[in-house]
Amino acid sequence: MSGGRARIAASILDADLSNLAYAVRRLHAAGADRIHLDVMDAHFVPNLTFGAKTIKHLRKRTGLPLDAHLMISEPGRALDEYLDAGCDSITFHVEVEEEIVPILRRIRTAGRAAGLALRPATPLSALRPYQELLDIVTVMTVEPGFGGQTFMRDVAREKLLAARDLLSHKVYGGEVHVDGGVNRETAELVGALGADILVVGSALFTKGRDMGREIRLIKALADEGFQYGLNNGVPPIPRDRMVTCTALPKHIAHRFMSEIEAGGIPVVMLRGDGRINPDGVRDYDLLVPATVEAIVIERHAEAREAYQREAAAWREAFIRERGVIAPPSHP
Repeated sequence: MSGGRARIAASILDADLSNLAYAVRRLHAAGADRIHLDVMDAHFVPNLTFGAKTIKHLRKRTGLPLDAHLMISEPGRALDEYLDAGCDSITFHVEVEEEIVPILRRIRTAGRAAGLALRPATPLSALRPYQELLDIVTVMTVEPGFGGQTFMRDVAREKLLAARDLLSHKVYGGEVHVDGGVNRETAELVGALGADILVVGSALFTKGRDMGREIRLIKALADEGFQYGLNNGVPPIPRDRMVTCTALPKHIAHRFMSEIEAGGIPVVMLRGDGRINPDGVRDYDLLVPATVEAIVIERHAEAREAYQREAAAWREAFIRERGVIAPPSHP
């Protein structure tokens, strides 16, 4: 858990590939939010890195989400291997010659986030036919294949903000990734253009720089860019902040939780510190992400009032029938 809006997907392309487990542990300790895995086949791009077997071994070494970026010609043929390896999200390129829709559906059916990436010269309109199946849009701001390239500012300005529109169907969880040349010099710009996930590679492995400080600096600069570029000077809501939507008896809270989650918004239900019900059990708090609190209130205002009335009626009926039960005492 970390504050702020920007998230860092740390690319291990410039790490010591002979000791990736150590690199991943360092990144985890330094505050990276996920590990970005650049898979290259020396065909779709002129470089060769690692495959599903390596990722499967890395999966045992970290609890961080694994974000696979498949720069390969036939992602559909190899997809099951990457799903089995434990990738939490899988992005492949819209420029491949395979049928794209079946691959996206297989990723989503497996319960993973599905994404499409596009080369700098590929127009964003190429993703439009697949819009409803996308959880992730990855904007490449360098030519894919090698780390350490120069960031393409014109591509970022042209595509990043527009990419957000492609994810308008996602009330919560849709992510715009920016990949290529992201560092302390470019973080503020991509933050001001609304990027959610910053793929950072060579900047984290620059000799003489502290990895943790670099991650904190890039996040802070991206958040500052968002604050003054898109949010009228207001600091962004931290992605990890949860707020209480309502508090209800457990059997009623379960129903309301299911209703909210059916709209694509996650809910955490916790036994609260407030009202103790006549059955001796405290109300349960329903927590939703602060970033979508306004949407939850707008969507479910009437339902929330109805559930609260139902809870009041249940309490009254319980007292009439069984009285008030003292809460359990704890040593």
